[in-house]
Amino acid sequence: MDHSDSPAQRLEDMGFRRCGEWRTDADRIKCVLVDHAAAMNVLYAFISDGSVLYVGKTVRTLKQRMYNYQNPGPSQSTSIRCNKLIYDTVAGGKPVEIHALPDNGLLYYGGFHVNLAAGLEDSLVATLKPVWNMAGV
Repeated sequence: MDHSDSPAQRLEDMGFRRCGEWRTDADRIKCVLVDHAAAMNVLYAFISDGSVLYVGKTVRTLKQRMYNYQNPGPSQSTSIRCNKLIYDTVAGGKPVEIHALPDNGLLYYGGFHVNLAAGLEDSLVATLKPVWNMAGV
């Protein structure tokens, strides 16, 4: 596959931009956001060495959603699972970058605002098949 057709490149072509990264802090993960922390209705992706590992969305701020991965509650199975995957990857010496595509508020259909994140997440996951989104990971 030509790099220009890679899943990470496709996200960049759509407008996703690197806005932070995950780091380890002792035996925990820590999110460091440099952009879009207060953005709401955001599509985000975790990318490592050019591979799209996970695609998600949040209606809350990006900072709030990343906090849940960093400090998952006992019933937050996706956050618990991703917390471990992020930790294992970063502790193993590979970067996990956070890329985001905030909703610019310009998409309307029939006079109603369309939440870009809600409208695109399923299609991106089905098409790009990020390994951390797949059941059983």
